[in-house]
Amino acid sequence: MEPKNFGACALAALAVLCMIGAGCTGFGQDKPATPGIPTPAPGESAPAAVQAVADANNRFACELYAQLAADPRYAGGNLFFSPFSISSALAITYEGARGETAGEIRSVMHFPDDTATLREGFLDINAGLTGDAGYTLHTANALWAEKTHPFLPAYLATAKSWYGANTTNLDFITAPDESRRIINRWVEEQTEDKITDLIPPDAIDRATRLVITNAVYFKGDWVLQFDRNNTREADFRTASGAIVQVPMMERTDEEAVYGYAETDDLQLLSMPYEQGSGKKLSMVVLLPKSDGLSVIEGALDAEQLAGLQASATPRRVLAWLPKFTLETKYFLPETLSDMGMPGAFTAAADFSGMDGTRELFITDVIHQAFIDVNEEGTEAAAATAVIMGKAAMPEPVPEFRADHPFVFVIQDDDTGAILFMGRVAAPA
Repeated sequence: MEPKNFGACALAALAVLCMIGAGCTGFGQDKPATPGIPTPAPGESAPAAVQAVADANNRFACELYAQLAADPRYAGGNLFFSPFSISSALAITYEGARGETAGEIRSVMHFPDDTATLREGFLDINAGLTGDAGYTLHTANALWAEKTHPFLPAYLATAKSWYGANTTNLDFITAPDESRRIINRWVEEQTEDKITDLIPPDAIDRATRLVITNAVYFKGDWVLQFDRNNTREADFRTASGAIVQVPMMERTDEEAVYGYAETDDLQLLSMPYEQGSGKKLSMVVLLPKSDGLSVIEGALDAEQLAGLQASATPRRVLAWLPKFTLETKYFLPETLSDMGMPGAFTAAADFSGMDGTRELFITDVIHQAFIDVNEEGTEAAAATAVIMGKAAMPEPVPEFRADHPFVFVIQDDDTGAILFMGRVAAPA
């Protein structure tokens, strides 16, 4: 399905999973015990750790959005991704990085310097994404390892203990495509079939040694649902200035009370989802007062976004929002390299924390996302795969110097029949 060309909806879509990541603060879960991995006491430093990871996630979200928005490949088009999914997969990757490689990843992802804070933050956030609620929201991590490659037990234990990532051994060397299909099936199961074929053919080959995956899925109903009978075709001015017809939802009754804020340049609308006994989740829509997005994109960062939300107050709003569906896919090595972590994608990378060698490097980071917004609510899913390959040692170039006697044949290559045979002992 091609994304509908709703330029102004990109920020609304971004806000969905950005806010999901920032709002997850599940505490009080028992920490899993794994040999060799320190187990903190329940709830110890959880608020600070969760806040540190959420802040890092949101800074990365806004910076990645800016990077994609400035990329000519996506000029004037829709954008949608899950920063939390990408951060989760790269946090597990970061656990195996060392030296300059680790420093670059930490800088781009804004991970806290303290490893314990990073681990506790992700552990508590992930724990908070499970349980009964008025919506469906869950995330999952997994490692897929080449069965013959000797990964360090401590790395695999860290991934399992702190990130809930179990390791499955696959045969990347002799069955790379079957391995790819197994991973893709897992992604489909975790995302209710909304993310399919995450890893394309040939992305996994005989040199692949590890694939790190994250999947996140959300489905929730609005607290204030829209009446389908009020949805009508209406004009929408696209980023290019063209006018297109879209199904426009409407909520203008007396009960249409939302969190609302505005500045000289934009309006903010906070649309909550039914939460039951779960966490409070909402879609935050940033709408520029002019047609262009430059006033938002030129100054959007995590601090300003948080400040705008803090200024919102409940009030009645006459609200119109288009129904939209977006499906996106990004191959992120170039983007992440431009953001400041090029070393991870070269043979000079140091992921010795994974297997004790300097042979592994990232060959690809693939991210795919889906969102459907309608009168009842929102369904969104995303998945990320970090593919690690083994740096091939350069093969020595042989020398063939025929400066001494030799035997030769002239043969029929199809049948192997020798047509002529001889020896050169002293060439004339």
